[in-house]
Order: sequence, then C-alpha cells, then structure tokens
Amino acid sequence: MDAYKLNYRDGKGEVEAIPKKGWALDVCATFNKKYLCCNVHVLKSVHNCPFECSYCFLQNYLNDGVTKSVRDIDALMKEVRDKTGKEPLRLFRVGTWALGDSLALEDKTGQAAGLIHEFAGQGNAVLELKTKSDCVEPVLNLNHGGKTIISWSLNTRHIIESEENRTASLEKRLEAMSRTANAGYLIGLHFDPMIFYAGWEKDYEALVNDVFEAVSPERVAWISIGSLRFNPEMKKKIENNYPESRLTCAEIVPGDDAKLRYVKPLRVAMYRRLYNALLKHISEDNLVYLCMERWDVWDKVFGYHPDSAGHLDYLFAESLYNRFRLSDKQPQREIYDY
Repeated sequence: MDAYKLNYRDGKGEVEAIPKKGWALDVCATFNKKYLCCNVHVLKSVHNCPFECSYCFLQNYLNDGVTKSVRDIDALMKEVRDKTGKEPLRLFRVGTWALGDSLALEDKTGQAAGLIHEFAGQGNAVLELKTKSDCVEPVLNLNHGGKTIISWSLNTRHIIESEENRTASLEKRLEAMSRTANAGYLIGLHFDPMIFYAGWEKDYEALVNDVFEAVSPERVAWISIGSLRFNPEMKKKIENNYPESRLTCAEIVPGDDAKLRYVKPLRVAMYRRLYNALLKHISEDNLVYLCMERWDVWDKVFGYHPDSAGHLDYLFAESLYNRFRLSDKQPQREIYDY
C-alpha cells in the first residue's frame, strides 16, 4: 500500500523521519473572543500518534496517516530562534504536542532529546513536552538547564481504560512523572479533557490525590483544566471509529466557536470540583488556568479572568520568573499586551 494512502489509524505503527517543510512554529489560539487562549507557541515537529484516544481531533484533521517526525533539529531551532530573537524581553512557551505526543516515539526518534539540549541554552524560551506515555528514560539524564517542562495529560482510571486506548496507565504515568521530577525537570499537569460519567466526582478527586502523592506542587510549573470538546463533524467519526465509546451520548451543544461542549452549568460544576480538590494540595503560587474556555466560566470557577490572552501569557511569564527564575529579567506586562 502506498504510504500516503494510509488512513489515520493504519499509519500509527511506523515512523517516518522527514525534513522540515515550510513553517513549523505557530500559535495555539482560538479565533473567538469569548474564549481565552494562553498563547502557547506550537512547534509542529510530530505528526500522528501511536495512541488511540477516542476523542482525539487528529482523526478529523490528518489527511494522510503516516506517522512522521521532523529529523532536522537545527532547522526547527532556527525558526524558534528567529521568532524569539525578535522579542528578547518576552518569554516564549513552545510545545511539540500540537499534532502528536511529544514523547511516545522518543525511543525511535530521539527528537525530544535534541530539542531539550537546544532549549537549555535559550534565554527567553521554554520547551513543553506533553505526553500520555511513560517514555521518559531517554531524557532523564540530559542537561536540560531547567528550560524544559515535561507535562502529562491526565484522566481518571475509568477514562484511561475506556477512552484512551494504548496509552500508559495512570500508575505508569505517575511513576514516570515522579522520576522526571527527581531528575530536576519541572512538571506540567493537564486535567483535560474532563469527561462526564457516573461517578466522575470521586474519581477526579482521587486522581488529584494520586498526582500529588507522585509529585510535589513545588515542582509543578502550571496546571490546566479543560473539558471534552470537538468539532461537529467529529461526532460521526468518533461513533464510527470507536463504536464502544459513550462520549457522544452526553448532552453536548455548540459553543460560539462552533465546537461541541457540555452545557455550561455542567462544565462549571466539573471545573469547580476539580479546582477545589487541587486547592487542598497547591499554594496560591501555583498557576491554574482553563483551556479554551469562556471568560464568564473563568469568573464562575476562579472568581476572576485575565484581561486578554496577552495578559494570561504574561501571568505564565510572571509565575515562571517568580517561582523558578526561568527568564533573565522580570517580565513587563506591556510586552505581552498586543
């Protein structure tokens, strides 16, 4: 079979090393002003993923199923340096997880190790590697210079077992997280997507407790919370690709950004429950934010919302500077207002 005729699922088993083509660095952003984005930059260095999460947007996005990893680290870093060099007073957050898992293929590609090495010398940028794997052994002994945050997408055991097929178990993720923190890396926590089912309340509270038995909140760079969301055309694909999934049985409605979500009162209740569980472990210094959520939902959950996406971007920089001195200079709010 022609590799470029593979579908999204058939192409998961093999990895093709490719040169960098065109622009790889972009901004993860929502185009609807009612939703707040954190303005993280995404480095599109991995395409496709070996895992089989039923809610994964890639099944609605990739038009060829080949699993690809950009092999030219120098070309990727030239684009990063060109971008960050134009705004030397701003701290950039750069993640490689936009189109795949940052670490799941590391044993085959070594890409993350190369990027970690390069970012260790970056003055005004940090790298985020986000994963649902436990593939951390290749990066544990690297000189990362404190400039790489290794993050985990986290969910309850029920959701991992029923919807996040082929991913590492919660126990394996937490063990890998603990080893990574002990190696001196900062940790990111992404409780996203929260998924509604009978018993979700106690399960998400238990998840939070398990996480902070594995890692100290003092080593956590940031925490995100989000809920299930997907484009309308994905509903049928989920039902076709994962007929055992119950995701599309819930009450979901289109938002102002045209994505399907749980109704707002349910989302608020879920976020509040998780946030209250977090507050039993974290301090006021820990940065917690909502991913791709409405301004009014921020108010209902946290009692405030950032003034803009640029303001939220600044709050990241301020937190990283105050807690870890991850930038050379105290960030200035006006640099991030645009």
